[in-house]
Amino acid sequence: MKTLNLVFKGSDSWDRPVYECEAGTLYVDVSPNSSYEHLHTKSNNEYDGEPDWPIDRDVAVNFIPNRIRW
Repeated sequence: MKTLNLVFKGSDSWDRPVYECEAGTLYVDVSPNSSYEHLHTKSNNEYDGEPDWPIDRDVAVNFIPNRIRW
């Protein structure tokens, strides 16, 4: 199983948590109040870009320092 290490970078213009992986790809949690992580890449890898592709469900996520929730 692949593990994705995501470092919290801040909140986008919709107040959604934005994370960055080791490769520099940005991810957004589109439903930070849910028990399941709804992580998507950011369109064009732009901080305030729209959510793009969801991550595969078989990817383990390690949030650094932790998952930000509303």
